[in-house]
Amino acid sequence: MSSEEKLYSLALRHCPLIGDIIFRKLVAEVGSAKEVWELSKSGLNNIVGIGHKISKEIGNPEHLKFAEKELNFCEKNHIKINIRHLGDLPKLLHECDDAPAILYQKGDFKTELNAVSIVGTRNSSSYGKHFIHDFLEAVQQEKMQTVSGLALGVDTEVHEKSLHFKIPTVAILAHGFHTLYPQKNRKLSEKILAEGGVLFTEFNSTQKPDRENFIQRNRIIAGLSRATIVVETAFGGGSISTATFAVNYNRDVFALPGKITDKYSQGCNQLIFQNKAAAISTIASLVEQIGFKKKQAKTGELFPSAEIKIKLPDHQQTILNSLNTENPLSLDELAENLEIPTYKILPDLLQLELLGLVKALSGRQYLSLLS
Repeated sequence: MSSEEKLYSLALRHCPLIGDIIFRKLVAEVGSAKEVWELSKSGLNNIVGIGHKISKEIGNPEHLKFAEKELNFCEKNHIKINIRHLGDLPKLLHECDDAPAILYQKGDFKTELNAVSIVGTRNSSSYGKHFIHDFLEAVQQEKMQTVSGLALGVDTEVHEKSLHFKIPTVAILAHGFHTLYPQKNRKLSEKILAEGGVLFTEFNSTQKPDRENFIQRNRIIAGLSRATIVVETAFGGGSISTATFAVNYNRDVFALPGKITDKYSQGCNQLIFQNKAAAISTIASLVEQIGFKKKQAKTGELFPSAEIKIKLPDHQQTILNSLNTENPLSLDELAENLEIPTYKILPDLLQLELLGLVKALSGRQYLSLLS
């Protein structure tokens, strides 16, 4: 049953316009991915929110051929396929409404350890590196594992220092397991696995490290952990999206403050100023705060719309015009209405959210904040 359900899950998720939310809705309505795949077109059309463009792809043998090829690739390369509706995802990630329907895994995720996500700029300074070293040195005896994105800069430092202090570390990729980006970190990824860590990705073996994938990847970094630490980031840096996801999941967020003149401290300072992250004052106080015993209150918008007056690019204005203030639309519904893949819409939605023009609700649903 499990192997067969994985096959049909891979085929179903491969269909255009079927994102994680629509996938979850279909399986919840029908019972399983296999049953969805075998459902008649009239039966599919009777499901609210499932239009003709989606239903015509379900049952297409080309998607099933892809799924068979993907299963073979995973078996050959010792890749585990986690299916959300089968209860395979890590517990904290499963709690997120927009968690991936399918999560590929290499290595072992240690469920008995608390996960702490640590992210930041690719242009890390000695200040940020010293903080990472001192923090991980302080927690090396704790039952903890680190989570980051295997990018250059802060992510690399987190993984390397975790290995140095014998702390299991988790790397989240923005592409399939057929490649490794950045290539410079291939040996690091191998060492992570050799030292008992794990690599995760939601992307299949045909998906390259496209720019849009990195923001999508960041929600998994935030979702796996009760706490996210932002070490250094500029205004609008990718780590801001990770912090935003973490706040939307009602998780703890901490940021390392710095000089207002330092470019890669300005994003952290802004997170703190807008009450989206707690300021890190000392290593000792941070270690004490990351006790996983209570959740901080959800904080406010990062950039209130009243403070920003800009002209939006045409494609972002089109997305904003497709939303209203009363009836939320899901990411998948927006993609279907605009005939644009979800991975191309998500970065713009996050940018609109950061600008205070759009509000993200649970389940990757969105409202316009412009009356």
